[in-house]
Amino acid sequence: MKHTFYKYQGTGNDFVMIDNRENTFDKHDTKRIHFLCDRRFGIGADGLILLENHPSADFRMVYFNADGNESTMCGNGGRCISQFAKDLGVIGNKATFEAIDGMHHVVFEDSLVKLQMQDVQTVEQQENHVFLNTGSPHHVQFEADIETFDIKTKGREIRHGAPYFEAGTNVNFVKKLNDDTFRVRTYERGVEDETLSCGTGVTAVAIAMHYLGETQAETINLEVEGGQLKVAFTPQSKHYNNVWLIGPATQVFKGEMAW
Repeated sequence: MKHTFYKYQGTGNDFVMIDNRENTFDKHDTKRIHFLCDRRFGIGADGLILLENHPSADFRMVYFNADGNESTMCGNGGRCISQFAKDLGVIGNKATFEAIDGMHHVVFEDSLVKLQMQDVQTVEQQENHVFLNTGSPHHVQFEADIETFDIKTKGREIRHGAPYFEAGTNVNFVKKLNDDTFRVRTYERGVEDETLSCGTGVTAVAIAMHYLGETQAETINLEVEGGQLKVAFTPQSKHYNNVWLIGPATQVFKGEMAW
């Protein structure tokens, strides 16, 4: 039986999108999800996202990492599924949807998708890094040689090492370019590789840089391998609210595949 799928990307972070409003996709089939995300044998993506009905919000987002397992919040995925829902005519220029970490608002302005992220209540400053949760856990540390740094090797070591171990974390390496602009490269757990962009990752970096006093700006520019994103927020003493992830999200192609 052939099924319709869509491919979307947000600054190079790419996803298989499936309209599952009729509950025809088996969410427990980890091997199939992994296969669909495989770049050699399947469609190829950093993750797979299901668009589902919701009793009170405009839709529900169900996100799986490329390894086939349901995962924590994906910021670029949230922007991409919002664009997907808009392209399908499910929503207009504003919407509310539920993801694994709770409710999110989204607004479309020109070619940008603005996604409201969860408030960040805690930022943990350690000797050589900062840790915080922006819907997904993120380790943030500076790296001067970010262009040539071995992201995959070092990222894997930190992802599995103390204090994260089995649960793991996403790992972000940062270089300051100017007072409101930072270069970011991210190793993502579940993908187990560097991705061209990570929405929750750049959100974590922007907040971490403000927390450390590296910037006083409340709208931060983030340069990633796949393009540029912005993160805006309102600092409140030691926590951050009104957090928005801003950037493009586009359909790459639509196809059919038997599974």
